Amino acid sequence: MAGTKMAESEMSVRSCRELWTILLGRSALREPAQIEAELDRHWDRLHQGLNYYKPPSSSSAGKVKDNKDVAQPLKDFGLRISKLLGLDEQQSVQLLQCYLQEDYRGTRDSLKVVLKDERQSQALLLKVADYYYDERMCLLRCVLLLLTYFQDERHPYRAEYSNCVNKLEKDLVSNYQSQFEKLFKSEAPTWETHGNLMTERQVSLWFLQCLREQSLLLEIIFLYYAYFEMSPADLLGFTKMFKEQGFGLRQTNRHLVNKSMDSLVDRIGYLSSLILVEGMDIDFLHKCALEDCTEQHQFSSAPEVIKEMDQLLQTFGDIPHHGPVLLAWVLLRHTLRPDETSPVIRRIGNTALQLGVFKYISTMLKGLGVSGNNCTASTAKMCIYGLLSFVITSFEEESLQTDGVATQCSHLIDAACEVLSAPSLAEVFWEMKPNMGLGMILDSAVGMFPHKIGPLLQLLTALLSNKSTVKKVYNFLDKMSFYTQVYKHKPNDIVSKDDETLWRRQTPKLLYPLGSGQTNLWMPQGVLGQVMIGGEQGYVVRWDYSYSSWTLFTCEVEMLLHVVSTADVLSHCARVKPILDLVHKIISTDWTISDCLLPLTSRIYMLLQRLTSVINPPVDVIASCVNCLSVLAARMPGKVWSSLHHTGFLPFASNPLTSMAQCVSAEGMKAGNYGNLLVQIEQPRGEYAVTIAFLRLITTLVKGQLGSTQNKGLIPCVLLVLKEMLPTYHKWRYNTYGVRERIGCLILELIHAILNLSPEGEDQGSTPTLQSLCIYSLANTEAGQAVVNIMGVGVDTIDVVLAAQPSSCGSEGPGQILIQTVKLAFSVTNNVIRLKPPSDVVSPLEQALTQHGGHGSNLIVVLAKYIYHKHDPALPRLAIQLLKRLATVAPMSVYACLGSDAAAIRDAFLTRLQSKTEDMRIKVMILEFLTVAVETQPGLIELFLNLEVKDGKEGSKEFLLGEWSCLHVVLDLIDSKQQGKYWCPPLLHRAALAFLLALWQDRRDSAISVLRKKERFWENLTTPLFGTLTPPSDTTEPCVLETCAFVMKIIGLEIYYAVSGSLEQSLKDGLQKFSNARRYEYWSQYVKSLVCHVAEMEEEGICYFPETQMLISAWRMLLILSTSHSDVMQLTEDSTKLKLFMDVLDGTKAALTTPMSVPCLRLGSMMATLLLILLKQWKSVVATAPDILSPLSLILESVLQADQQMMERTKAKIFSALISVLQIQGLNGGDISQLPQLLLSVCETVKDEALALIDNTRLMSQAGETVEDEDSMETDSPRGQQKDQRDGVCVLALHLAKELCRTDEDGEHWVSVMRRVPVLPSVLSAVELSLRSKHNLYFTEAALHLLLTLARTPQGAAAVAGAGVIQTICLPLLSVYEVSSNGASQSFSRKSQDSACWPGVYRLCMSLMESLLKTLRYNFVNEALDFVGVHQERILQCLNAVRTVQSLACLDEADHTVGFLLQLSSFCKEWQFHLPKLLRDVQVNLCYLCQTCTYLLHSKKMLHHYLQAKNGESLPPGHLPRTQRPPQTPSKEAAGGGEREEAEQKALLAVQCSLLKILSKTLATLQHFTPDCCQILLDQSMDLAEYRTLFVLSFTTPAFDPDVAPSFGTLLATINVALSMLSEMEKKKEPVSLSIVSLASSEEIQALKSLLMFTMENCFYVLISQAVRCLKDPSILPRDKQRLKQELSSELSTLLSSLSRHFRRGSPSSPASGILPSTQSKPPTPGSKASQEGQEPFIQLVQAFVRLVQR
Repeated sequence: MAGTKMAESEMSVRSCRELWTILLGRSALREPAQIEAELDRHWDRLHQGLNYYKPPSSSSAGKVKDNKDVAQPLKDFGLRISKLLGLDEQQSVQLLQCYLQEDYRGTRDSLKVVLKDERQSQALLLKVADYYYDERMCLLRCVLLLLTYFQDERHPYRAEYSNCVNKLEKDLVSNYQSQFEKLFKSEAPTWETHGNLMTERQVSLWFLQCLREQSLLLEIIFLYYAYFEMSPADLLGFTKMFKEQGFGLRQTNRHLVNKSMDSLVDRIGYLSSLILVEGMDIDFLHKCALEDCTEQHQFSSAPEVIKEMDQLLQTFGDIPHHGPVLLAWVLLRHTLRPDETSPVIRRIGNTALQLGVFKYISTMLKGLGVSGNNCTASTAKMCIYGLLSFVITSFEEESLQTDGVATQCSHLIDAACEVLSAPSLAEVFWEMKPNMGLGMILDSAVGMFPHKIGPLLQLLTALLSNKSTVKKVYNFLDKMSFYTQVYKHKPNDIVSKDDETLWRRQTPKLLYPLGSGQTNLWMPQGVLGQVMIGGEQGYVVRWDYSYSSWTLFTCEVEMLLHVVSTADVLSHCARVKPILDLVHKIISTDWTISDCLLPLTSRIYMLLQRLTSVINPPVDVIASCVNCLSVLAARMPGKVWSSLHHTGFLPFASNPLTSMAQCVSAEGMKAGNYGNLLVQIEQPRGEYAVTIAFLRLITTLVKGQLGSTQNKGLIPCVLLVLKEMLPTYHKWRYNTYGVRERIGCLILELIHAILNLSPEGEDQGSTPTLQSLCIYSLANTEAGQAVVNIMGVGVDTIDVVLAAQPSSCGSEGPGQILIQTVKLAFSVTNNVIRLKPPSDVVSPLEQALTQHGGHGSNLIVVLAKYIYHKHDPALPRLAIQLLKRLATVAPMSVYACLGSDAAAIRDAFLTRLQSKTEDMRIKVMILEFLTVAVETQPGLIELFLNLEVKDGKEGSKEFLLGEWSCLHVVLDLIDSKQQGKYWCPPLLHRAALAFLLALWQDRRDSAISVLRKKERFWENLTTPLFGTLTPPSDTTEPCVLETCAFVMKIIGLEIYYAVSGSLEQSLKDGLQKFSNARRYEYWSQYVKSLVCHVAEMEEEGICYFPETQMLISAWRMLLILSTSHSDVMQLTEDSTKLKLFMDVLDGTKAALTTPMSVPCLRLGSMMATLLLILLKQWKSVVATAPDILSPLSLILESVLQADQQMMERTKAKIFSALISVLQIQGLNGGDISQLPQLLLSVCETVKDEALALIDNTRLMSQAGETVEDEDSMETDSPRGQQKDQRDGVCVLALHLAKELCRTDEDGEHWVSVMRRVPVLPSVLSAVELSLRSKHNLYFTEAALHLLLTLARTPQGAAAVAGAGVIQTICLPLLSVYEVSSNGASQSFSRKSQDSACWPGVYRLCMSLMESLLKTLRYNFVNEALDFVGVHQERILQCLNAVRTVQSLACLDEADHTVGFLLQLSSFCKEWQFHLPKLLRDVQVNLCYLCQTCTYLLHSKKMLHHYLQAKNGESLPPGHLPRTQRPPQTPSKEAAGGGEREEAEQKALLAVQCSLLKILSKTLATLQHFTPDCCQILLDQSMDLAEYRTLFVLSFTTPAFDPDVAPSFGTLLATINVALSMLSEMEKKKEPVSLSIVSLASSEEIQALKSLLMFTMENCFYVLISQAVRCLKDPSILPRDKQRLKQELSSELSTLLSSLSRHFRRGSPSSPASGILPSTQSKPPTPGSKASQEGQEPFIQLVQAFVRLVQR
């Protein structure tokens, strides 16, 4: 209802409170020009003062009625306000609007209800009345503020204030004077005149307000006249007015004065009196008198006024306030008309003295100084200083005394001390002639010294204000020339003159009865003494004797130590206390003098020890001692602590402290003398001087950062505070108002200091430290509850206390102390929660903070309501900070805790957030709180987002921003047009963006959808990215870096989450603009320079490191996104990409090649990750890049030298990057200069890592023997500091070594490196251990890959074999697999073959053996046979398993096994000799394998069915495409079926290829086990017994049954299958069925064809060889031989015709020379070396054989 109007009225009328806040500099307006503008706009209001508020009038009421902009209920209510307050109707409505804007604590909706409800509206009326009173006060405070500082050079706005005061000057006083008269004459309101709400209580409040306003008006007038002259006529006017008003005592409504108002009435009296004294201009009068030109004084020309004043003042004398006025008038008359010093003047003077003017002056100055504006107090002191100086100069001291010398004199000294405490007066005093003015008081005090120590020291203590005055006081006391003594009787050792005016010492004398050897004063003989007073009563003698008072003070302290347990102790204490106070003031003002005071300060400890142990200790002296020690402790805490420790004053522990429980129970702790004093003396008396001093001392010691042992010693002291003081201090008895608040504040200051100790100052042992003790106590004992109670004081109580203060400017009033205490409580709680060690149990403190109390009294509401506090902006800020911490940590809903107040509190938060003048730090804190709430407080954030659903189409929700949504403010803050305005400083902009980022990170879709659509949102958001930042230096604004980082992150998240099609056009345009403006290059360059700056600065460290890290991380995120979304992000040009890539490389190099510091490492690690990702994603760009290897190898060397835990990940990244570069660029056109060094670095790493791994594995296996189950190594074991990871340094280094060895083909470099660095032995040892313990899977795999690469070259193979590879692998490999007893196949894993697993290691070992045997031939035969012998069971099982498990992993193993057997079969004779039985078994199993493969290849459907049944799902894992498929939408399901079928076919094809490979190698191996064809055909005398028959004489097609033996039919079937597969591949692609052709690439097809040819060739070969073997075998029956011939002849003829048809169509060349797709190419088989022209040679062979058979 009033919301929109509110916003408009905010600017049109500024409330007085807001104006006051602005003038104080507590708002967002801090520039002098802004202050000046405010003063210009409002000077008229200041000029009118309280007259600005007009009485009601009918014309005004009419205007309100006609105003269409204000809602009717508000108008009606405005009229009620007008009636109650007697205020103009228009102003009443305005007042209501301001109140609603600033102080109303409900929502706009609740306002409607309140206005309709009688009771609620009455309460609201009274609140508006309070607000109105506050406004009036603020208006006067503004003027007071201007008058206070308009001549203060140190004030930042002096010039602006001064201009305004000059404008106000002309009739300000007459205005304000009339207002004052009006106020004290005004009748009290009654219910008849002001409505029935004007109850007695309201009248009392009205009157209190009236007195406050009077006092403020007088204060303004007094300050005005301190700077401007008052005319005599004005003085007369004021005198009459004040007389009529009785200096505040004769108020019209004095019947309303109650006790609480006395201080205000007194204040009015003090100020009235001061205005009159100031008006007489005594300073100028003094000056005139000295220069003898009294006629210049304004009163010399106003005789009539003087006359009238005389008559007036003669009637004075009944009120103490008259004293100074009378005294000043006596001076004026005495000076201007000395001839006329009539009895009138004498009478007036006597009246003044009878009124006790000096005592009154000191009371008045104390009264003004305690409360209120200290400028007023110091101005008053200046005024009184002039008066006193002149009085003392003009009149004899005696004439100023009425009731006995002593009392009046002491009052005069008290007054002088009060006056001199004004900061500048002490200096003025020392510059004056000594016998002038107040100097004469000092002289008289010296005259009584040291008989009376007090007066002189009291004066001198007041005269200490800065370092220069300290030196003067010290020297003054150091050179004393008189020593005054009082005697009751004349002593014997004295000779005197006759008239007894002069005495002379006959003998020297010690002045103090102290033991020999102690400090003392020695008065020599012959000293003269003047008798000042003599006679029966006694003698006062002033000896003419020079000495240093400092020595005397030392003697005094010694004396006190001597008499401490006698009756004289109190009189001595009275002499020592002023000494201690002086010492305290001196060392706290100027530390350099402390050395000279050592004799005194060193005796304080003894004094403390003795005084605290007497029966009735002198509390004030003890407090003075402790105060001195506090000052000393600030400079030398260690010394003070060690000396104090022995005095027994502080609490101490009698047993050593070991555990937290013992500490908290306070077992064995003694309270010390202080603890006893607190309980026995201070608490019963209600005076706490020692306690306050004790708390200050302990805080100083804590802040002094003592060592840990001393801090341990402080534990009992702190524990006393936490256990005995904090929980109960508010229940103690107090005599003085404000002491309780001060003690609370000091306790919290102590805890705050402890919690802010840096952790280095505390050792992290098991014994409790100060900090851990505090945290534990606050979290778990009643100390915490006490802190919670302090925070629960609440905003209303604070407002009441502030309102009760006489004037709000005082920095030491009870209100300020209370605010300070509550702020400390916030800070302490925040730190306790932050530092508390994490635990599962909720501590009592957290419970107290978050529990729902009854009646809405839970603390969360109280904290949130501090937002209503307006006086000190830090209070709401710290409350919100604590709320933010609780919202993060505590498991509760803040929204639920706020209950019915939630909306109102939200409105208050947003009002402060929207206000243009609000203090920026509060706004930032509110936004930070909301940012945290996005993630942790869903209910609360919904409340603040305030989104409303727009009625859209069915099912779709569209959101709109509600009126009270925080997004309005946030959008305003990021608006590019607002940037740089005073209400949107960079910090606030940053906070707004952080909030938006939180919405994106938390995926608040409703809010995001509204924001996306907002006009210019993306344009405003991206503005910071188009700015130009200053180059990185120490002056860089950290928040600007964060701002840019947040923007980058938001854009990144938007691109990542939104489907590219649905990005907002404006964002696309923004990205296009970003690209076109070359911003990618700019930011890349900037980020690089940031990294380089951090690297250069690393010695000093960099102040904005977190922000730097954030920006780099955001930039990294954008770049990584651009690799996958380059089209959206418009990053497509290769030249740009190359520039970005090289910047990243340079940045990484800068960070990682400098001497290492933690920041550099962090940034280096981040950059290395980015480098790695770009290497992988931008291969084409990297391929064109200049040399990348050189910088990378430099980085690697640098990283390897920095051997730290932190480097682990970074090393891995650099290794990974090097591998990628080698794969992409190779060695860059043979640039091999890097290679030796790189190889050396890598090999060193491999060796070290392998050795470390060995130690690690041994440790682990010892630790884990008992628990380890045999399967747990399948996945990586998390126990211990396991180093073996797929991307661990060790594994990557091995891979890099492999890549380097592969690049270095001729091996010259690595051979020399391997000679220098024992890589192979250490790697092999580690592999052996790993295999035995079945640990370190990834390492073992990588190591085997490296060995495999080496084994391909003769040198490498020789090195590997020479290093003892067979000992490493052969036996340990047994522990990798289990051989099942029943020969079943469950030991063969169905895992996909991609993931690392132990079977994979076994396969690699097999390959390695094969490779070594192939390279080294006879040199490796024995080792190979050993290997076969050891692993024979697994080998045979594997050959059998193909029939039952067709997983790719199993087929792969079979493939490797057969490959190895193929190499080994070349050495049949050796094999036969060493392992005859195994050879036979292998032959049989190979034949069976041949049969199995043929059967499976022949029957496709059967194979498909097997695969489905075995895998339990239709797709065997394995060869699925690795690329990411787009997410499927429902419409694609139809296509999904086809995809699935295609995938199944691909899997089937993969299995077929594997089977074919196995088949081809099996036949190639069998060829070695069967006689050579040529030999058996041609050589008649061949020994057939050497070769066994492998196939039985049968021609059935192969069966899938282990009982059916492999036969010639098997071989024929194999040829048939191969042929049919060949012909199938020749067919053109059919449209429907998924043929091989459609699934495989042309290279794959070519390879398959070659493989099929190879298979056929070998099969024919074995067939012919075996057939001839049978035909020649005498043991076979002729009938069978005949059958063999017939079958073969017919079968082969058919086959030959098909073959020749096939070859006529065109077919692969001699297949054995084709490339085999297995890992190595096979040696060409004998018999296939013929040329290509004519018929295929193996066909000719078959034809020859057929002819032979047919014969």
